[in-house]
Amino acid sequence: MRLMRVGEPGNERPVLFAADGSHFDLSRLTADIDGAFFASDGVERVREAATAGTLPELDVAGLRVGAPVARPGAVLCIGQNYAAHAAESGAEPPTTPILFYKTPHTVVGPYDDVLIPRGAVKTDWEVELAVVIGRRARYLDSPKEALAHVAGYTISNDVSERAFQLEQSGGQWSKGKNCETFNPLGPWLVTADEVPDPQTLGLRSWVGGDVRQDSSTADMIFGVGYLIHHLSHYLVLEPGDIVNTGTPQGVALSGRFPYLVEGDVMELEIDRLGRQRSHLVQA
Repeated sequence: MRLMRVGEPGNERPVLFAADGSHFDLSRLTADIDGAFFASDGVERVREAATAGTLPELDVAGLRVGAPVARPGAVLCIGQNYAAHAAESGAEPPTTPILFYKTPHTVVGPYDDVLIPRGAVKTDWEVELAVVIGRRARYLDSPKEALAHVAGYTISNDVSERAFQLEQSGGQWSKGKNCETFNPLGPWLVTADEVPDPQTLGLRSWVGGDVRQDSSTADMIFGVGYLIHHLSHYLVLEPGDIVNTGTPQGVALSGRFPYLVEGDVMELEIDRLGRQRSHLVQA
């Protein structure tokens, strides 16, 4: 199934996007697609209602598409999880997952504008597979068990301001990762049953129509199951949390491409998960 949210920021409506292109209103089942929805078996309730044919159809023409998950409690990010990206960043591939956080307020819709921060000079794109947690994950026994705690997958753009991240960091990355609008998410969440192997997905990005990244999640150093299992031994993952799993090579930090400027258009795509498109504007 594909779940999405439509409407103005802060007033989005939960929607089922059916395989035939129809849209169905989920407001009778849940107020939103959020942690409470996942914790209360929301995915299964939607599936049962869709099978029973009890969901009202909804015309979404002209409506804004919001992030597919509302108000994530945490946005956890894995750094340098593709060997080639680590190399273009001037680093050795990590031997254990690198973890950093983004604030939930960075999350915006898949077609919303991305704001270039004041004083920014090195704003960068990063296409990433985002994992949406469906069940509380704490001290999991194995990567296989960890996958059972995944509600679904979506596209994330881990936008980064490299000067803030690396030159003004004070030793960590948060300044360059947490600027407003720096995590476009969506367009929809695809439930885990429709992505039986998250390590077989092609992922790509474009700037101004020119290809920047073209890789596969098969090239991850640490796969999705391993990451969720690993993280569960350091923190508690809650329903609705987002885990950004890292980006492949082809970002501006490599020196092969110019950094983003006002007027640029970023497009991101992952197999089975759709495509997003964001314009760059000045904050």
